[in-house]
Amino acid sequence: MITIHHLNNSRSQRVLWLLEELEVPYEIRRYQRDPQTMLAPPELRAVHPLGKSPVLTEGGLTLAETGAIVEYVLERHGNGRLVPAKDGPHHWTYRHWMHHAEGSAMPPLVMALLFNAMGRRAPPEAQPVAEKLAQGMKGAMVEPNLERLKDYWNAALAGTGWFAGPEMTAADIMMSFPLEAASSRSPFGDRPHPAAFLARIHERPAYRRAVEKGGEYAYAR
Repeated sequence: MITIHHLNNSRSQRVLWLLEELEVPYEIRRYQRDPQTMLAPPELRAVHPLGKSPVLTEGGLTLAETGAIVEYVLERHGNGRLVPAKDGPHHWTYRHWMHHAEGSAMPPLVMALLFNAMGRRAPPEAQPVAEKLAQGMKGAMVEPNLERLKDYWNAALAGTGWFAGPEMTAADIMMSFPLEAASSRSPFGDRPHPAAFLARIHERPAYRRAVEKGGEYAYAR
């Protein structure tokens, strides 16, 4: 039996969604963020040295990193589902988006989160300076990258509504978290396709079951 070590409001929500799409049995072990720091609790370090989520355990295997977990589940339990054929036209596009989700998409979104929090977490006497510095750095370094990413996603979704071919794949599951984060931290504006993508996946029964089982999911933070 797969066990997912699941942190609220985190990347691990994608793993639950994948397992629901595949109808693979699993157990959830829940962990809650510290309400002040938003960090994972120390109990997760007993599961994996980095103390982050998601972590998958099955038999003697303990596996961290969302992309590695998704690939493991697909290879071990997927039976070819949610993966384009290796000799087909969409395979390398699929592989690109599987890596893009964490490699290119998430770093500027994490930076935006940190800069947004910088001012309010500074000592009261330093907050005006910290806020000005944070907004300056965000405007110079983060927002231009986010605008390019949103244009890129919008163009990629314009054809079929999915990232890697005419049907939903695991690449769409991987890309769900960056787009959800972006929708709250850097709205899509006049780019219609990312918002339509989110509306479509949020209506999927498997996605809804994953949220029900994983608990309240607020990616706007």
